[in-house]
Amino acid sequence: MAEQQQFYILLGNLMSPDNDIRKQSEEAYDTIPGQTKITFLLQAIRDAACAEEVKTMAAVLLRRLLSSSFEEIYPGLTVDMQTAIKTELVTSIQTEASPNIRKKVADIAAELCRNLLDDDGNNQWPELLKFLFDSVNSDNVGLREAVISALLQTMEDQTNPRVQAHAAAALINFTEDCPKSLLIPYLDSLVQHLHVIMVAKLQELIQKGTKLVLEQVVTSIASVADTAEEKFVPYYDLFMPSLKHIVENAVQKELRLLRGKTIECISLIGLAVGKDKFMPDASAVMQLLLKTQTDFNDLEDDDPQISYMISAWARMCKILGKEFQQYLPVVMGPLMKTASIKPEVALLDTQDMENMSEDDGWEFVNLGDQQSFGIKTAGLEEKATACQMLVCYAKELKEGFVEYTEQVVKLMVPLLKFYFHDDILLIGALTTSESMPLLLECARVRGPDYLTQMWHFMCDALIKAIGTEPDSDVLSEIMHSFAKCIELMGEGCLNNEHFEELGGILKGKLEEHFKNQELRQAKRQDEDYDEGMEETLQDEDENDVYILTKVSDILHSVFSSYKEQVLPWFEQLLQLIVQLVCPSRPWADRQWGLCIFDDVVEHCSPSSFKYAELFLRAMALSLCDTSPEVRQAAAYGVGVMAQYGGENYRPFCTEALPTLLGVIQSPDSKVKENVNATENCISAVGKVMRFRPECANVNEILPHWLSWLPLNEDKEEAVHTFDFLCDLIESNNPIVLGPDNANLPKIFQIIAEGVANESVKSEDACSKRLANVIRQVQGSGGLWTQCVTMLNETQQKAIQDLLNTA
Repeated sequence: MAEQQQFYILLGNLMSPDNDIRKQSEEAYDTIPGQTKITFLLQAIRDAACAEEVKTMAAVLLRRLLSSSFEEIYPGLTVDMQTAIKTELVTSIQTEASPNIRKKVADIAAELCRNLLDDDGNNQWPELLKFLFDSVNSDNVGLREAVISALLQTMEDQTNPRVQAHAAAALINFTEDCPKSLLIPYLDSLVQHLHVIMVAKLQELIQKGTKLVLEQVVTSIASVADTAEEKFVPYYDLFMPSLKHIVENAVQKELRLLRGKTIECISLIGLAVGKDKFMPDASAVMQLLLKTQTDFNDLEDDDPQISYMISAWARMCKILGKEFQQYLPVVMGPLMKTASIKPEVALLDTQDMENMSEDDGWEFVNLGDQQSFGIKTAGLEEKATACQMLVCYAKELKEGFVEYTEQVVKLMVPLLKFYFHDDILLIGALTTSESMPLLLECARVRGPDYLTQMWHFMCDALIKAIGTEPDSDVLSEIMHSFAKCIELMGEGCLNNEHFEELGGILKGKLEEHFKNQELRQAKRQDEDYDEGMEETLQDEDENDVYILTKVSDILHSVFSSYKEQVLPWFEQLLQLIVQLVCPSRPWADRQWGLCIFDDVVEHCSPSSFKYAELFLRAMALSLCDTSPEVRQAAAYGVGVMAQYGGENYRPFCTEALPTLLGVIQSPDSKVKENVNATENCISAVGKVMRFRPECANVNEILPHWLSWLPLNEDKEEAVHTFDFLCDLIESNNPIVLGPDNANLPKIFQIIAEGVANESVKSEDACSKRLANVIRQVQGSGGLWTQCVTMLNETQQKAIQDLLNTA
């Protein structure tokens, strides 16, 4: 202890302004053995009672010691001592309160890590890399800053390329998972470091042909730009010339991966900074890509550039929009070729399987009876990516993609029953499903006959896939796609055979839903039941509920397309839907059961009233259910009864109103989990006053209703409330306007907040009406000033935006 105290005095004297004292102290410090120095310096850094300047000096000296005398000191330490040093450094980085000291300790750790690479470039301190990966994604700001600083310094160590590459990998990991708001404070420092390293590594490539670190740095730049988005604009000109230079000149076979990653980087930067900034370079970049593309026939099948090129084209399409259409003839050939890859499949017995290795890219599924199904997975990932790109083109170019819709549909539809492969399975299925409604949209421009023909090619396959697909994730996406297609095609898109098959499938899904719930309840009574099993059962339950939401989606699209003429077909499902809304069912069942009845009321009234006795009581009880999701579905139901239900629903609307008001006025109605349900209640009250004023004391409720506006979370219902507000203002309603228009400043605030929160968009019909209200006040001098001065800066800008766009 006394020795440590003397050492602290020595550290203090090393910073003395007196030259003699400092010189004596340096001589005394030099006589201390290396191992003792490390022990004392670490102790000083960790000692909370030690003055900060002394700890800083200790950190500087320890880093210098590891940098200049590593080989003389560290290998001679015992393994326990070496482990203790590593542990001490990591612990200090985590626990040190001072940001300055923490950063310096992180630098020491980086220095030690640099020295712990063996001759083959293997890292002898793998725990540190894991710690760095974890720390760059930590919630602890100070820890993150220290580690990022150390990573950037490590990346600049030109003598150790492998350490640089590891540091770049950690940085990529950080930027990929990092929210934009978290990245921005480090952006300038990150970018400047990356630029310095890129320039140095580019020179190294030209002089020595080394490329490992440059590949990682290019990916780091891409990752930073992807996360930073428009904040990357100021740095665009720093990188683009060098990146274009790499693509132009890195044409040798050994540089294919670097070139591919650089193509990816350019396209990601273009997407990040946006069309305006990228356009001056767009033509040159497109020519570079086109040159690579025209050389595509010379590329080997395993050339890494192919997948990077395919993804880059899709990003260019997003940047250029309709202007990309001119390049389709060049890009579609290789893209269709990749998307059409047919994997090798084989039925094998045990003997055959032993002769085929998983290392050769084969995966096997045991079918029993000593037989296995084998699939060669090589190329499947590229196939899935290519399919994703086709979807991107269809989405971005719409009718501009019409020339290719037929061949893409013929490619995609058979994939509904295509076994992709574990991780790629979902990507492939999602893409295939997503493509169907998008391709129909593209084909619209060719007229109804062409569209109908295309739909007929899809429809049978989609319905069959819904009936047979075993994977719940894939199934839910196919169901969602089918629902969107029906909405798009409208009435007449399903024939009697389709309805018959679909009805049977949906009935089967609902029956399976109830059966699965019973099985899960039985398992909870099992003697093997424990927390682990409960977790599994909850996962299964979530999957089942998700399929139920897709049953609801399909029914919604059928009701909205066919209206009341579809009710006789629906009756085969009716009792199962009634079962969903029973009070004893789980809340998710009740929520989705009510949503289906909401659709029946909205789209099939007045005929819907013949089923009213099956759901009205459940809906009334659900208005004050403990689950906000159930309350929301019930409140929406009251709103559509008022708007579309007709005379028969009038008593229910009258009866529901006090309950709705009670829910809105309850103390916790605006807390996060309740806000959507509450907003649906507010909208429902508005709809009752608007469409069924005889059910409400409108004059009494209106001032309260006005005080609850605007709705910020449920955008669809917000538009309904603004429509009604416009009705009231345009009819000079005295309660809404107030005596001498005293409420207008408050109305301005409501409108401004609605626009600022994007609850009202320029394409909404009510935005023009709201803008007219504002323009009328604009001409009234004093009243205009009074209204505007009550708005904050954001609200004033929102009013101006509304006037400019509506």
